[in-house]
Amino acid sequence: MDITVNILLTVATAATPLLIAAIGELVVERSGVLNLGVEGMMIMGAVGGFGAGYLTGSPWIGLLAAIAMGALFSLLFAIMTLSLATNQVATGLSLTLLGLGLSGMMGTNFVGQPGQRLPNLDIPGLTSIPVVGRLLFGQDPIFYISIALTAAVMWFLFKTRKGLTLRSIGDSHSSAHALGIQVIRYRYLSVVFGGACAGLAGGHLSLVYTPQWVENMTAGRGWIALALVVFASWRPWRVLAGAYIFGAVWIGQLHAQAFGIPVPSQMLSSLPYLATIVVLVLISRNKRLTMMNTPASLGQPFVPDR
Repeated sequence: MDITVNILLTVATAATPLLIAAIGELVVERSGVLNLGVEGMMIMGAVGGFGAGYLTGSPWIGLLAAIAMGALFSLLFAIMTLSLATNQVATGLSLTLLGLGLSGMMGTNFVGQPGQRLPNLDIPGLTSIPVVGRLLFGQDPIFYISIALTAAVMWFLFKTRKGLTLRSIGDSHSSAHALGIQVIRYRYLSVVFGGACAGLAGGHLSLVYTPQWVENMTAGRGWIALALVVFASWRPWRVLAGAYIFGAVWIGQLHAQAFGIPVPSQMLSSLPYLATIVVLVLISRNKRLTMMNTPASLGQPFVPDR
Protein backbone atom coordinates (compact mmCIF):
# COMPACT_ATOMS: atom_id res chain seq x y z
CA MET A 1 0.00 0.00 0.00
CA ASP A 2 2.84 2.40 0.81
CA ILE A 3 4.35 1.75 -2.62
CA THR A 4 1.01 2.48 -4.29
CA VAL A 5 0.58 5.73 -2.35
CA ASN A 6 4.12 6.82 -3.21
CA ILE A 7 3.52 6.12 -6.91
CA LEU A 8 0.26 8.11 -6.84
CA LEU A 9 2.03 10.99 -5.10
CA THR A 10 4.75 11.06 -7.75
CA VAL A 11 2.13 10.93 -10.52
CA ALA A 12 0.38 13.96 -9.02
CA THR A 13 3.72 15.78 -8.75
CA ALA A 14 4.58 15.00 -12.37
CA ALA A 15 1.13 15.99 -13.63
CA THR A 16 0.95 19.35 -11.82
CA PRO A 17 3.29 21.38 -14.09
CA LEU A 18 1.64 19.89 -17.20
CA LEU A 19 -1.80 20.82 -15.89
CA ILE A 20 -0.89 24.40 -14.98
CA ALA A 21 0.91 25.12 -18.25
CA ALA A 22 -1.89 23.54 -20.31
CA ILE A 23 -4.66 25.44 -18.47
CA GLY A 24 -2.87 28.72 -19.13
CA GLU A 25 -2.41 27.88 -22.80
CA LEU A 26 -6.06 26.84 -23.06
CA VAL A 27 -7.15 30.36 -22.05
CA VAL A 28 -4.69 31.86 -24.54
CA GLU A 29 -5.99 29.71 -27.39
CA ARG A 30 -9.61 30.33 -26.42
CA SER A 31 -8.90 34.00 -27.14
CA GLY A 32 -7.67 33.06 -30.62
CA VAL A 33 -3.91 33.32 -29.98
CA LEU A 34 -1.54 30.41 -30.60
CA ASN A 35 1.50 30.70 -28.35
CA LEU A 36 4.11 28.03 -29.09
CA GLY A 37 6.50 29.60 -26.59
CA VAL A 38 5.21 27.65 -23.59
CA GLU A 39 8.46 25.70 -23.29
CA GLY A 40 10.49 28.92 -23.26
CA MET A 41 8.25 30.53 -20.64
CA MET A 42 8.40 27.41 -18.46
CA ILE A 43 12.19 27.24 -18.49
CA MET A 44 12.43 30.96 -17.70
CA GLY A 45 10.04 30.45 -14.80
CA ALA A 46 12.18 27.54 -13.60
CA VAL A 47 15.44 29.50 -13.60
CA GLY A 48 13.79 32.63 -12.20
CA GLY A 49 12.11 30.70 -9.41
CA PHE A 50 15.22 28.79 -8.46
CA GLY A 51 17.44 31.86 -8.62
CA ALA A 52 15.15 34.02 -6.49
CA GLY A 53 14.64 31.22 -3.97
CA TYR A 54 18.36 30.53 -3.76
CA LEU A 55 19.36 34.18 -3.38
CA THR A 56 16.68 35.07 -0.83
CA GLY A 57 16.40 31.74 0.98
CA SER A 58 12.61 31.79 0.54
CA PRO A 59 10.85 29.36 -1.84
CA TRP A 60 7.75 31.57 -1.73
CA ILE A 61 9.66 34.51 -3.16
CA GLY A 62 11.03 32.06 -5.73
CA LEU A 63 7.47 31.08 -6.62
CA LEU A 64 6.45 34.71 -7.14
CA ALA A 65 9.57 35.30 -9.24
CA ALA A 66 8.74 32.30 -11.42
CA ILE A 67 5.25 33.66 -12.09
CA ALA A 68 6.62 37.13 -12.85
CA MET A 69 9.29 35.75 -15.18
CA GLY A 70 6.74 33.78 -17.19
CA ALA A 71 4.39 36.77 -17.37
CA LEU A 72 7.15 39.15 -18.52
CA PHE A 73 8.33 36.69 -21.17
CA SER A 74 4.76 36.27 -22.45
CA LEU A 75 4.41 40.06 -22.57
CA LEU A 76 7.24 40.11 -25.11
CA PHE A 77 5.27 37.62 -27.21
CA ALA A 78 2.10 39.72 -26.85
CA ILE A 79 3.84 42.90 -27.99
CA MET A 80 5.27 41.16 -31.03
CA THR A 81 2.12 39.35 -32.14
CA LEU A 82 -0.70 41.62 -30.98
CA SER A 83 0.78 45.10 -31.32
CA LEU A 84 3.19 44.46 -34.21
CA ALA A 85 1.12 41.65 -35.83
CA THR A 86 4.04 39.29 -36.36
CA ASN A 87 3.46 35.66 -37.24
CA GLN A 88 2.34 33.84 -34.09
CA VAL A 89 3.93 30.49 -34.94
CA ALA A 90 7.33 31.95 -35.80
CA THR A 91 7.28 34.27 -32.78
CA GLY A 92 6.36 31.46 -30.41
CA LEU A 93 9.12 29.24 -31.70
CA SER A 94 11.60 32.11 -31.40
CA LEU A 95 10.44 32.69 -27.84
CA THR A 96 11.15 29.06 -26.97
CA LEU A 97 14.64 29.20 -28.46
CA LEU A 98 15.32 32.48 -26.68
CA GLY A 99 14.11 31.08 -23.37
CA LEU A 100 16.23 27.95 -23.63
CA GLY A 101 19.36 29.93 -24.43
CA LEU A 102 18.77 32.77 -21.98
CA SER A 103 17.92 30.43 -19.10
CA GLY A 104 21.12 28.49 -19.68
CA MET A 105 23.12 31.71 -19.44
CA MET A 106 21.25 32.97 -16.36
CA GLY A 107 21.54 29.64 -14.56
CA THR A 108 25.26 29.12 -15.07
CA ASN A 109 26.08 30.03 -11.46
CA PHE A 110 23.19 27.99 -10.06
CA VAL A 111 24.31 24.60 -11.36
CA GLY A 112 25.00 22.24 -8.46
CA GLN A 113 23.73 24.67 -5.84
CA PRO A 114 21.23 23.48 -3.18
CA GLY A 115 17.71 24.69 -3.85
CA GLN A 116 14.82 25.85 -1.72
CA ARG A 117 11.89 23.44 -1.69
CA LEU A 118 8.29 24.39 -1.03
CA PRO A 119 7.11 22.38 2.00
CA ASN A 120 4.25 19.92 1.67
CA LEU A 121 1.00 20.63 3.43
CA ASP A 122 0.68 18.98 6.85
CA ILE A 123 -2.71 19.14 8.59
CA PRO A 124 -2.64 17.37 11.97
CA GLY A 125 -5.20 14.57 12.09
CA LEU A 126 -5.87 14.64 8.34
CA THR A 127 -2.49 14.05 6.73
CA SER A 128 -2.02 10.95 8.90
CA ILE A 129 -5.21 9.28 7.63
CA PRO A 130 -4.20 5.97 5.98
CA VAL A 131 -3.89 6.06 2.17
CA VAL A 132 -5.96 9.17 1.42
CA GLY A 133 -4.33 11.42 4.03
CA ARG A 134 -1.10 12.05 2.14
CA LEU A 135 -2.86 12.07 -1.23
CA LEU A 136 -5.46 14.70 -0.28
CA PHE A 137 -3.88 16.65 2.57
CA GLY A 138 -0.13 16.17 2.21
CA GLN A 139 0.67 17.54 -1.23
CA ASP A 140 2.75 20.58 -2.12
CA PRO A 141 0.91 23.95 -2.31
CA ILE A 142 1.15 24.19 -6.11
CA PHE A 143 -0.84 20.95 -6.44
CA TYR A 144 -3.82 22.61 -4.76
CA ILE A 145 -3.29 25.76 -6.82
CA SER A 146 -3.46 23.67 -10.01
CA ILE A 147 -6.80 22.10 -9.03
CA ALA A 148 -8.26 25.45 -7.98
CA LEU A 149 -6.97 27.05 -11.17
CA THR A 150 -8.66 24.41 -13.31
CA ALA A 151 -11.99 24.92 -11.52
CA ALA A 152 -11.67 28.71 -11.76
CA VAL A 153 -10.91 28.65 -15.50
CA MET A 154 -13.83 26.29 -16.11
CA TRP A 155 -16.17 28.60 -14.19
CA PHE A 156 -14.81 31.72 -15.89
CA LEU A 157 -15.07 30.42 -19.44
CA PHE A 158 -18.50 28.85 -19.23
CA LYS A 159 -20.29 30.63 -16.38
CA THR A 160 -19.35 34.29 -16.72
CA ARG A 161 -20.09 37.00 -19.27
CA LYS A 162 -16.41 37.89 -19.68
CA GLY A 163 -15.64 34.22 -20.34
CA LEU A 164 -18.30 34.18 -23.05
CA THR A 165 -16.76 37.35 -24.50
CA LEU A 166 -13.32 35.73 -24.53
CA ARG A 167 -14.64 32.66 -26.34
CA SER A 168 -16.47 34.85 -28.86
CA ILE A 169 -13.19 36.63 -29.64
CA GLY A 170 -11.55 33.28 -30.30
CA ASP A 171 -14.37 32.26 -32.61
CA SER A 172 -14.56 35.52 -34.59
CA HIS A 173 -12.40 38.46 -33.64
CA SER A 174 -13.84 40.58 -36.46
CA SER A 175 -17.41 40.14 -35.25
CA ALA A 176 -16.36 40.80 -31.66
CA HIS A 177 -14.58 43.99 -32.74
CA ALA A 178 -17.65 45.11 -34.69
CA LEU A 179 -19.69 44.76 -31.48
CA GLY A 180 -17.30 47.09 -29.67
CA ILE A 181 -15.33 44.45 -27.77
CA GLN A 182 -11.70 45.37 -27.08
CA VAL A 183 -10.14 42.36 -28.77
CA ILE A 184 -6.50 43.33 -28.27
CA ARG A 185 -7.03 44.06 -24.56
CA TYR A 186 -8.63 40.68 -23.94
CA ARG A 187 -5.88 38.93 -25.84
CA TYR A 188 -3.14 40.78 -23.97
CA LEU A 189 -4.63 39.71 -20.63
CA SER A 190 -5.04 36.14 -21.85
CA VAL A 191 -1.45 35.87 -23.09
CA VAL A 192 -0.04 37.30 -19.86
CA PHE A 193 -2.22 34.92 -17.83
CA GLY A 194 -0.95 32.00 -19.90
CA GLY A 195 2.62 33.16 -19.39
CA ALA A 196 2.13 33.44 -15.63
CA CYS A 197 0.77 29.89 -15.59
CA ALA A 198 3.74 28.64 -17.63
CA GLY A 199 6.11 30.41 -15.24
CA LEU A 200 4.34 28.83 -12.27
CA ALA A 201 4.68 25.43 -13.93
CA GLY A 202 8.40 26.03 -14.40
CA GLY A 203 8.70 27.15 -10.79
CA HIS A 204 7.11 23.87 -9.71
CA LEU A 205 9.89 22.00 -11.49
CA SER A 206 12.73 23.86 -9.76
CA LEU A 207 11.07 24.37 -6.36
CA VAL A 208 9.15 21.10 -5.88
CA TYR A 209 9.74 18.41 -8.49
CA THR A 210 13.55 18.60 -8.42
CA PRO A 211 14.59 21.53 -6.18
CA GLN A 212 17.70 22.36 -8.13
CA TRP A 213 18.66 24.03 -11.39
CA VAL A 214 19.48 21.86 -14.40
CA GLU A 215 19.76 23.31 -17.88
CA ASN A 216 16.81 22.34 -20.12
CA MET A 217 15.07 20.81 -17.09
CA THR A 218 11.63 21.29 -18.67
CA ALA A 219 12.56 18.42 -21.03
CA GLY A 220 9.78 19.09 -23.53
CA ARG A 221 6.97 19.51 -21.00
CA GLY A 222 5.91 22.74 -22.67
CA TRP A 223 5.29 20.89 -25.93
CA ILE A 224 3.33 18.20 -24.10
CA ALA A 225 1.21 20.95 -22.50
CA LEU A 226 0.44 22.30 -25.98
CA ALA A 227 -0.60 18.81 -27.10
CA LEU A 228 -2.76 18.48 -23.98
CA VAL A 229 -4.86 21.47 -25.02
CA VAL A 230 -5.65 19.80 -28.35
CA PHE A 231 -6.13 16.43 -26.63
CA ALA A 232 -8.67 18.06 -24.31
CA SER A 233 -10.55 19.74 -27.18
CA TRP A 234 -10.10 23.06 -25.36
CA ARG A 235 -12.08 21.84 -22.31
CA PRO A 236 -10.55 22.44 -18.84
CA TRP A 237 -11.78 19.22 -17.20
CA ARG A 238 -10.32 17.20 -20.06
CA VAL A 239 -7.01 18.99 -19.57
CA LEU A 240 -7.09 17.82 -15.94
CA ALA A 241 -7.69 14.22 -16.97
CA GLY A 242 -5.10 14.36 -19.74
CA ALA A 243 -2.43 15.87 -17.47
CA TYR A 244 -2.75 12.98 -15.04
CA ILE A 245 -2.69 10.43 -17.85
CA PHE A 246 0.54 11.92 -19.19
CA GLY A 247 1.87 12.24 -15.65
CA ALA A 248 1.24 8.53 -15.12
CA VAL A 249 3.08 7.71 -18.34
CA TRP A 250 6.00 9.94 -17.28
CA ILE A 251 6.30 8.31 -13.86
CA GLY A 252 5.55 4.85 -15.23
CA GLN A 253 8.64 4.85 -17.41
CA LEU A 254 10.78 5.87 -14.41
CA HIS A 255 9.44 3.05 -12.27
CA ALA A 256 9.85 0.63 -15.15
CA GLN A 257 13.54 1.50 -15.29
CA ALA A 258 13.82 1.14 -11.49
CA PHE A 259 12.22 -2.31 -11.61
CA GLY A 260 14.76 -3.41 -14.20
CA ILE A 261 12.34 -4.18 -17.03
CA PRO A 262 14.49 -5.52 -19.90
CA VAL A 263 13.75 -2.63 -22.27
CA PRO A 264 16.37 -0.06 -23.32
CA SER A 265 16.23 2.96 -21.02
CA GLN A 266 16.19 5.27 -24.04
CA MET A 267 12.98 3.61 -25.23
CA LEU A 268 11.36 3.97 -21.80
CA SER A 269 12.41 7.63 -21.57
CA SER A 270 10.75 8.34 -24.91
CA LEU A 271 7.36 6.95 -23.81
CA PRO A 272 5.83 10.33 -22.79
CA TYR A 273 6.70 11.80 -26.19
CA LEU A 274 5.52 8.70 -28.05
CA ALA A 275 2.26 8.90 -26.12
CA THR A 276 1.92 12.53 -27.21
CA ILE A 277 2.34 11.59 -30.88
CA VAL A 278 -0.13 8.70 -30.61
CA VAL A 279 -2.75 10.91 -28.96
CA LEU A 280 -2.41 13.63 -31.60
CA VAL A 281 -2.72 11.07 -34.39
CA LEU A 282 -5.87 9.61 -32.85
CA ILE A 283 -7.39 13.06 -32.36
CA SER A 284 -6.64 14.10 -35.93
CA ARG A 285 -8.72 11.18 -37.21
CA ASN A 286 -11.88 12.71 -35.72
CA LYS A 287 -11.94 15.90 -37.76
CA ARG A 288 -15.54 16.71 -36.85
CA LEU A 289 -14.79 16.82 -33.13
CA THR A 290 -11.62 18.83 -33.69
CA MET A 291 -13.25 21.42 -35.93
CA MET A 292 -16.27 21.73 -33.64
CA ASN A 293 -14.22 22.79 -30.61
CA THR A 294 -11.28 24.59 -32.23
CA PRO A 295 -11.48 28.40 -31.89
CA ALA A 296 -12.13 29.58 -35.44
CA SER A 297 -9.74 32.55 -35.20
CA LEU A 298 -6.91 30.56 -33.64
CA GLY A 299 -3.53 31.77 -34.90
CA GLN A 300 -4.99 34.51 -37.11
CA PRO A 301 -3.55 38.01 -36.67
CA PHE A 302 -5.94 40.84 -35.87
CA VAL A 303 -5.33 44.48 -36.70
CA PRO A 304 -8.22 46.74 -35.60
CA ASP A 305 -9.45 49.43 -37.93
CA ARG A 306 -7.97 52.79 -37.11
